Amino acid sequence: MPVIRQLPPDLINQIAAGEVIERPSSVVKELVENSLDAGATRIEVDIELGGARLIRVRDDGGGIAADELPLAVASHATSKIGSFEDLEHVASMGFRGEALASVASVARFALTSRQRAADSAFRLEVDGGRMQPVRPAQHPVGTSVEVRDLFFNVPARRKFLRAERTEFAHIDDLLKSLSLARRSVEFRLSHNGKPLRLFKACQDHAAALLRVTEVLGDAFPAQSLRIEHAAAGMQLSGWVGLPTASRAQADGQYFYVNGRLVRDRVVAHAVRQAYADVLFHGRHPAFVLYLELDPAGVDVNVHPAKHEVRFREQRLVHDFLFRSLHEALAQTRAGQAGMVPPPEPVAATALAYAYPGMGASRPAPFAQSRLSLGLRDEPLADYAALLGQPPASASIAAALPDADEREAPPLGFAIAQLKSIYILAENAHGLILVDMHAAHERITYEKLKAGRACSNLRSQLMLVPLNLSVSAKEAAAAEEHAEALADWGLELSRSGPSTVVVRRIPALLEGADVGQLATDVLAELAQHGSSRRLQELENELLSTMACHGSVRAGRRLTMPEMNALLREMEATERSGQCNHGRPTWVQLSLGELDRLFLRGR
Repeated sequence: MPVIRQLPPDLINQIAAGEVIERPSSVVKELVENSLDAGATRIEVDIELGGARLIRVRDDGGGIAADELPLAVASHATSKIGSFEDLEHVASMGFRGEALASVASVARFALTSRQRAADSAFRLEVDGGRMQPVRPAQHPVGTSVEVRDLFFNVPARRKFLRAERTEFAHIDDLLKSLSLARRSVEFRLSHNGKPLRLFKACQDHAAALLRVTEVLGDAFPAQSLRIEHAAAGMQLSGWVGLPTASRAQADGQYFYVNGRLVRDRVVAHAVRQAYADVLFHGRHPAFVLYLELDPAGVDVNVHPAKHEVRFREQRLVHDFLFRSLHEALAQTRAGQAGMVPPPEPVAATALAYAYPGMGASRPAPFAQSRLSLGLRDEPLADYAALLGQPPASASIAAALPDADEREAPPLGFAIAQLKSIYILAENAHGLILVDMHAAHERITYEKLKAGRACSNLRSQLMLVPLNLSVSAKEAAAAEEHAEALADWGLELSRSGPSTVVVRRIPALLEGADVGQLATDVLAELAQHGSSRRLQELENELLSTMACHGSVRAGRRLTMPEMNALLREMEATERSGQCNHGRPTWVQLSLGELDRLFLRGR
């Protein structure tokens, strides 16, 4: 074995660069975050050849003193923390003190800065780790950092750079995300001398929404919900896209923790579960969300590039996010849009599987009389039998117009039925088209779920208990959450360090793969401290029941029946999408109809 020796500083910095500096966008991230920490209100980013030739970041922040410039590019030197207590309460974007030293070791680096009280600026140059003397320079208040010929002295790293267009696209995406993090800061981006982006500082909500629109597209505001919710020492705000405005890729998702863009498994899991009941298969929601909590409650020192965080109360954060988003999406109704009221606060001891019922439907604006659609009640009867109750009625309430037409409800009044599939209705804005089967499927589904939430689930005793081998962590989760799982009809008991026994399952899931079901539930409990797998499986079955128990395409409806369906849609949670995430209704405004017929030209 070779002898143990101390690594030279240049090699140490280049190793650190391998962890922190992945590509030119990584350099831009570190430099812009330093500018934000310096209190900048304006940041300019100039790029040449996708960042391979030049990266220049200029800000109007507080600047750096002349005698501190050499320390700024020294390894593990920072002004942002000074003790272990500071590390536990990190509120800045950066704190490790590695970024500038790492960048300067793999590029031709120049740092020019001037403080507000200083008579002049000073400049420090570093060429591949070799530092030059500090000298006076001309520069306004603030700091400029120039990074030229990235990886010029590390050919193996440079050859892994992608095409100019690809590298610049990463930088562009990064600046978009940073502009959403700090909406009060102006950002400018140019490439090869050509200005490409200008994000003006936002002073109010309207300007902030405009910046979101610039990043996510013009259609996003009209297809999103505003979120404002605080509970258990946390605050969640921002915008979430409606399920019908989902994307093929997860490229419209921005989540910030105390102003820091993060990718976190707890967050991703909570968001995925919140959308599980309304999102079309294979689609991804778009959102811009800001989570604020005590810095002591989140550990940002778990990844060299600071992409990931670790929550100290992981389970509580997961429950708070899920509940906030789940109830926001649940309160949407067909024909309605805009900001939703915040859900009831979640208790600090709430468990992810202890959700309340779906709540009362919003009252319809017209007097109600009962009108049955004459549906087949077999699925509802089967479900009622599992609950030990009499069958629920499959009828819906008819809302017949008894008010002035000027007070037309959101989905208007029916005027015709097309091909026995679609309902055509007229409202104050124009024409409404409704997929009658998809709409009634959602209405029936929500009634089934509400019935389940208000009733005790029956469980089925297994003829032969099932022994399962699991990890020690999963076995401990089975023991810890045994009582809560029993409330859902799943009886698990720990029989050894890495074994559990399944004795009962929900009667609704008779015939399911018990081993896979229990394994999935325990895996989620072990990783996230909560699981909705039981509820998801039951929802799948209820969705199938609702599909068979809903009015079918090809059936002729009377005018009162069509109006009844429209009123039920307006009063039913999540009625903008069917059980599979497809839209149930479409609005065509008078302006859109006029354009179709070239009116006014």
